Amino acid sequence: MRTTTTLASAMALLLAASPAAAQKFDGLADTPPMGWNSWNHFGCQIDEDLIKETADAMARNGMRDAGYEYVNIDDCWHGERDEDGFIQPDPERFPSGMKALADYVHERGLKLGIYSDAGAKTCAGYPGSQGYEYQDAMQYARWGIDYLKYDWCNTGEGGAQRNPVEAYTTMRDALYAAGRPIVLSICEWGDNEPWMWGEEIGHLWRTTGDIINCWDCEVGHGNWSSFGIMNILDKQDGLREYAGPGHWNDPDMMEVGNLSTPAEDRAHFTMWAMLAAPLIAGTDIRDVSDSLRTTLTNEEIIAVDQDPLGIQGYAHKKTADVEIWVKPLMDGDWAMTILNRSDEPQDFEYDFMNEYAFEDALTGRRTAFEKEVYDVRDLWAGEDLADTSRPIRKRLPVHDVLALRLTPTGPMPTRQENEIEPDPGSAKQE
Repeated sequence: MRTTTTLASAMALLLAASPAAAQKFDGLADTPPMGWNSWNHFGCQIDEDLIKETADAMARNGMRDAGYEYVNIDDCWHGERDEDGFIQPDPERFPSGMKALADYVHERGLKLGIYSDAGAKTCAGYPGSQGYEYQDAMQYARWGIDYLKYDWCNTGEGGAQRNPVEAYTTMRDALYAAGRPIVLSICEWGDNEPWMWGEEIGHLWRTTGDIINCWDCEVGHGNWSSFGIMNILDKQDGLREYAGPGHWNDPDMMEVGNLSTPAEDRAHFTMWAMLAAPLIAGTDIRDVSDSLRTTLTNEEIIAVDQDPLGIQGYAHKKTADVEIWVKPLMDGDWAMTILNRSDEPQDFEYDFMNEYAFEDALTGRRTAFEKEVYDVRDLWAGEDLADTSRPIRKRLPVHDVLALRLTPTGPMPTRQENEIEPDPGSAKQE
């Protein structure tokens, strides 16, 4: 007796799925997803031992407890399709099978993600999902998959470019019909403005081409380019209105741990938090340094990213060297990040009482520093500074940030309240 689901039963399930009822699964990404992905560091050099070792590390090194939950396998896991069209994992790389691997990851309190492509082939040339969406979704559900990164390579073969809305809607409907809640990550590179149509289809969508581990560069690959951290940051301008709980702009997986200095790692991590971006680590985390672990598990920076309001930050003020970003948070708080983009240290001063107020046109939130006092906390130093009644002066190292959280504490004291009564005992006796 055949133990695998047949093609006929898969087609029956497809026909039974009502298009009118199809939707994405809600409640899976109310805050930006956090996890790890194999591609940035390992490329195609993956196998089940790497995935198991990574899951073990996340459970051991504090990442899981800090909020990272997805262990995502990227391209190159694929074997062949069976006689009924169901995709199988590469038997040499994943000899135990995906179901056993998912069980292993789940036992450690984590979730397993996988990769496919809306074209006939993946970017690395393995079998894509075009024409097999419902079978692949059923297979992922049967394996216990929790997250699907769905790429956009080879979608124009034969001269006919596939429509991205159709392609991603088809996979969304297939996942829903399969019945297992799976996060759908739209990896369309921003070519067709997925922020305009992605909210009803996926839980996050790539806004740019691929990230690369440099601070400020563009690396050409013929008909496409990879971009450095600052290049991708600049490309987020104008997109914040489309992001929110359950639907996130995705500036790509992080290169934290792959950059040149701890300062660059720290700045990169902070700016992705200010963007309310998914925090998907892309480095080898099996034996991280204390410095990298401290960066990746900074609870106060993660809290900025995971703030329940889900509001993407914006640039409040820019110069060629220094940018000031702000982000409205719950309970009237604000995140404020000062970014040194330049190749030289920068002296920075901000006088809250005399600078322009933070004013967010998207939400209507506004500060009134002349009327209300905010406590100021340095999120990387983990210490309270003064409050907004006094200027902040800092020297910013190269490619680094000052990340602050402003918390309202009450109205600005009046002059009389600020005055100190003289101590009668100190009066000079005549």
